[in-house]
Amino acid sequence: MNIPILGRLLDERFLDRRRRSAGLAGVIGGVLATSLFAYRYYVDDVLSWDLLAVAVTMAGVKMTTFVWYLLTDQA
Repeated sequence: MNIPILGRLLDERFLDRRRRSAGLAGVIGGVLATSLFAYRYYVDDVLSWDLLAVAVTMAGVKMTTFVWYLLTDQA
């Protein structure tokens, strides 16, 4: 891919690393939200619905995009 202005700084490797790091950050964020929800539920006996909503949303978006790319991949 040739980017006119920043072509020498931003190449395919940079974009691939950015994509992979964003995916990893999303997974770690979802695991952290789920872990914090479980900790508050089992240790403090408190249901944190906001943390559960964040964890379910992150997992739902991840699985939805996975299925979307699986069904629409033309390669």
